[in-house]
Parts: sequence; C-alpha cells; structure tokens
Amino acid sequence: MTRIQVVEQEVKKLDKAGLAVFRNWFRKYDAAIWDDQIEKDVHAGKLSRLAREALKAHKAGKTREL
Repeated sequence: MTRIQVVEQEVKKLDKAGLAVFRNWFRKYDAAIWDDQIEKDVHAGKLSRLAREALKAHKAGKTREL
C-alpha cells in the first residue's frame, strides 16, 4: 500500500468534525506551499516578464479595476 493510499484510508475514517479540521489544516498547508513557490519564483526572476507585460497593459489602458 502506498503512502497516498494509507492517507486516503485514514481520511475516510474521520468523522464529520475531524474531516472539517483536516480540510481546514490542508487548505492552510497547501496555501503555504503555494506561497513559498511563488516567492521562490519571484526571487528567481521567473515572473518578471509577466509583471512587465501586466504593467505595460495597464499603462496602455487595457486593464480595469476589479
């Protein structure tokens, strides 16, 4: 049995309250991993081209306020 299968089995055993706690923890955990990756990509310059294109589009009036 793989680690993923073990985790799946354990998650299926959770009651409604336990599942809610797990879901909340996993959402925060997943968001933190995403944030870390974005930060690494920014520092590595991987998003510079996209930022320049976005600023250029904004200066050209091609954006709108959300």
